[in-house]
Amino acid sequence: MAAYGDWEPVIGLEVHCQLLTRTKLFCACRTSFGDPPNVHVCPTCLGLPGALPVLNGRAVRLAVRAALALGCTVHDESVFSRKNYFYPDLPKGYQTSQFDRPLATDGHLDIEIGGASKTCGIQRIHMEEDAGKSVHTAGDRSSVDLDRAGTPLIEIVGLPDLGSAEEAGAYLRTLRDVLVFTGVNDGNLEQGSFRADANVSVRRPGDPLGTRTELKNINSFRFVEEAIEVEIRRQIVQLEAGQRIRQQTRGYNADKRETYLLRDKENEAGYRYFPEPDLPVLRVSPALRAEVRAETPELPRAKRRRYEAELGLAPAAASVLTSNPAFARFFEEGVALGAEPSKLANLVLGDVLRDAVTTGSSATFTVSARQVVEILALVAEGTISGKQAKEVYAKVARTDRSPRDVAREEGLAVLTDEGAILAVAEAIVAENAKQAAQYRAGKVGLLGFFVGQIMKRTGGSADPKLAGELARRALGADPGAGPGAEGGGDRDGEGGT
Repeated sequence: MAAYGDWEPVIGLEVHCQLLTRTKLFCACRTSFGDPPNVHVCPTCLGLPGALPVLNGRAVRLAVRAALALGCTVHDESVFSRKNYFYPDLPKGYQTSQFDRPLATDGHLDIEIGGASKTCGIQRIHMEEDAGKSVHTAGDRSSVDLDRAGTPLIEIVGLPDLGSAEEAGAYLRTLRDVLVFTGVNDGNLEQGSFRADANVSVRRPGDPLGTRTELKNINSFRFVEEAIEVEIRRQIVQLEAGQRIRQQTRGYNADKRETYLLRDKENEAGYRYFPEPDLPVLRVSPALRAEVRAETPELPRAKRRRYEAELGLAPAAASVLTSNPAFARFFEEGVALGAEPSKLANLVLGDVLRDAVTTGSSATFTVSARQVVEILALVAEGTISGKQAKEVYAKVARTDRSPRDVAREEGLAVLTDEGAILAVAEAIVAENAKQAAQYRAGKVGLLGFFVGQIMKRTGGSADPKLAGELARRALGADPGAGPGAEGGGDRDGEGGT
């Protein structure tokens, strides 16, 4: 954790999350990313006179799901309002949002920081529509793309409970995990579907809150942390120089590692909020809340604890497997097919995830869970060795071939012929007389050297346990059985005194 001398940072985060719906919040236009400009628009998106909004029921369910997952109180009634401001990509001249009567309030998020747990308050969650996008090209030309206008969002407003850039980073990563695992959001920062604004101020401990600045348009967790840290330092320097902090909205230049002025910060009065006359009161019944709660998946923190307590996974393995819902689904499918959890986790972490391609909350794997489980079964029953398992894995990747068929067709099998392995062991002992003598004199760790040489000479096909037994036989003596060692000499007497 960074040290700030006599100063105490106070940080609150406002996170905008796109809801995973096929259509926009108030119309039937698609919510797809990367399509040509202005192809997913209609009179409602364009703000044409007479166009009336119709609320997306799926978006409401997802917003309620997020609120319940974050321990919020979901209110029976909430109200949409018009947030008035002029911007080229806001054709209506206002954004439909929620203000004084939001969907949900009083939640919390538990984060892990420095090996300790911290509970951070969530003030409110409200629904709103996204604006369009201004595209600035060479020269003085700007274009407007309204494909994104009307995309359903929730804004999660955290309390100013964070005291460092590291805590802010942990908060964002934990929040993203919750939203991704519950199917509310895809967690894609690059495409802007998960965006955070940071409100930053500093004060001396015990003093009232200082004047805050808002950091906007930062598209990675690392840069959010960097920007907060830079802004904290900037404010401290300015205050220690006797200057006051202005309430501003600022951006972040990662190359220069500095924040810069975007505009003076508007307050709520400047937006002239008033209730949206074209939308009725949003009512969420107890029955709907119960329905949504029942369909909400297991949260990542609970899943991680279950993997550790019930399946015996190490914390590091459980953490990686619960970092993406696609990883967890792959692992749980393998467990359901009968794989031993720890061995399955090792193979998934070591090989499967290495080749996986992740996009937000989804992932593409080169093998199926069924193929992985079959490979583990072949090793467990002694049909193939661990090294041969690697070969089988490589041959079934990107195919639907059966690992058992591949092992049979490729002639891969564990070598269990005692005579053949003993001959190899005896040859290796003869070639390494010095090491053999050291082993016989008591350097027991050298047995691993001989087993390794046998495995190498047999191309990894020898049964490792049998290789160890036959290596001892080829060495011809128990370690330490040489003259003067324990167990040597006359076993029937003291050896003469």
